[in-house]
Amino acid sequence: MLQFDNVTLRRGPRVLFHGATFQIHPGQKTGLTGANGTGKSSLFALVLGALTSDEGTVRRPAGWVIAHVAQEMPASGQAAIDFVLDGDAELRRLQRELADVETRGDGERIAHLHSELEHIGGYQANSRAASLMNGLGFAPSDEMRPLTDFSGGWRMRLNLARALMCRSDLLLLDEPTNHLDLDAVIWLESWLKQYRGTLLLISHDRDFLDSVSTQILHIEQTRATLYSGNYSTFERVRAEQLANQQAAFEKQQREIAHMHSFVERFRAKATKARQAQSRVKALERMELIAPAHVDSPFSFSFRPPAKNPHPLLKLDACAAGYADRRVLDGVKLVLNPGDRIGLLGPNGAGKSTLIKLLAGELAPLKGERSEARHLAIGYFAQHQLEQLQAGHSPVEHLLLLDPQASEQGLRDFLGGFGFIGDKALEPVGPFSGGEKSRLVLAMLVYQRPNLLLLDEPTNHLDLEMRQALATALQDFEGAMVIVSHDRHLLRLTCDQLLLVYHARVEEFSGDLDAYPAWLAGHNRANRVGSTAVDKADSAEQRRERKRLEAERRKTLQPLRRVLEKAEAELARVQSEHDALEHQLADVSLYEASAKERLQDLLRRKGALDEQLGSAEERWLAAAEALEQAEQQV
Repeated sequence: MLQFDNVTLRRGPRVLFHGATFQIHPGQKTGLTGANGTGKSSLFALVLGALTSDEGTVRRPAGWVIAHVAQEMPASGQAAIDFVLDGDAELRRLQRELADVETRGDGERIAHLHSELEHIGGYQANSRAASLMNGLGFAPSDEMRPLTDFSGGWRMRLNLARALMCRSDLLLLDEPTNHLDLDAVIWLESWLKQYRGTLLLISHDRDFLDSVSTQILHIEQTRATLYSGNYSTFERVRAEQLANQQAAFEKQQREIAHMHSFVERFRAKATKARQAQSRVKALERMELIAPAHVDSPFSFSFRPPAKNPHPLLKLDACAAGYADRRVLDGVKLVLNPGDRIGLLGPNGAGKSTLIKLLAGELAPLKGERSEARHLAIGYFAQHQLEQLQAGHSPVEHLLLLDPQASEQGLRDFLGGFGFIGDKALEPVGPFSGGEKSRLVLAMLVYQRPNLLLLDEPTNHLDLEMRQALATALQDFEGAMVIVSHDRHLLRLTCDQLLLVYHARVEEFSGDLDAYPAWLAGHNRANRVGSTAVDKADSAEQRRERKRLEAERRKTLQPLRRVLEKAEAELARVQSEHDALEHQLADVSLYEASAKERLQDLLRRKGALDEQLGSAEERWLAAAEALEQAEQQV
């Protein structure tokens, strides 16, 4: 087990936590929570042995294999799948040793190594690595691409895949859902539920914590306390503890009354649509959540827009995309004040492209984008964090928006976003990702938009700031379109869900809880090369879609045949290879009397190794050719 015994950790003169005493048993999945700066990442460093405690002891079994996600990646030409495979250190050790003994002809040792590889599933390692990469959003054609080809966010996904590849006893994950889209988050959640080792997880994603964690370790006021149950259970316990403080209790009652009033207002006007009813339920739950967050350092609200025209923005038969390909086509959308839209869809389907089209950052390739005269867009995207001026303070950034504002007024406003005291006057260059995200949100709120376009706004934000954002969005009087992997935020803020896939944008008939099942079905259909037809379409639309799909199948059929032939050949060679490996694992084969047969099998293995490599190359080339064609057709 992992055991902390009266542990104290300081960073300089500051005590992060003291007297920490708890035990995490094998197989338990523990969520680690607390405000930014309370010592969560430092606790990970203690477990890894990168830091030593100032007092007390940290114990773990000496033989435990620990996996964690590295923050850096070497800039090399190594293939992505080989980088992921390196996560299984024992596999790589056995492979190196096998290559060495094969050159020396040590038959008995070769047999033992093949047996060990079979025992650890070494012959299925490539398949396991490819499955991890696929779950995290990589295409089959990405597997052989060099590491230098990938951007920072995709490199983080590769680092995560490498950590999951390790057959670990203890897995440490620090904000693993950052840089992931909703599809990948859903996949990772499922994977972690089946993980058999011990998990220690830092996350600010409430639904993710709720689904995965069996207990919560919370760091607060220099104390680390272990709570049984998931995050929702922890919130109920914490709310009861806060209620014992009179000031906190009074504030809790005000927050409950405010949320109850909003729920009743929304219930009165909500339609019978499943999404709207789902939001009512989420808001009712928010009444229960609010008391656990009354001591949050964040509190802000959207002031009413100066103008709120109807409609705010129209897209009429718009197509959008980039120089090499069209991503969206035939998009019709009208946004009015009060619209609350969440975008769903598979990775790469065009959600961010739609947001850019709405924001005016991307001109339509055809069709018309028309905006109201007094449209005021508040657009949040991760690239805007990089556009902050490193030498300017938060106050100076707001002065650029409103030169006539008073410094004190701006400091009061920024206090609601956690920029308290001198923090509001410090240069933003050294700020963390979370602090920069809060500043960009503050600048957005300050400008009183009537249309909010939010593309993954919760990346780098902690649980308290996410809660404050969700609360503020309840009273926003304009329209909102949001892409987010945070399902809790989507549930609280959206009463309409749009599905972006196959270049189309259409209403999603289910609620957010139905999306994982839709996604699983969509992925299954893709794997067998079929596309589901929406039964709600008109007969004319169905006929046109069938015609287009028939043309698409006809165009892709030759490539599919090549891929099927390559798959069959690869399966045949792999089967022969596996059978030969099984024969080579027979210890009796390495007796002196069987020397001639052993040499014959080793010669056959050498030839099969070459055939297998060639078959894999042909399969990869065929898969890549088909994928590229599917994107173009």
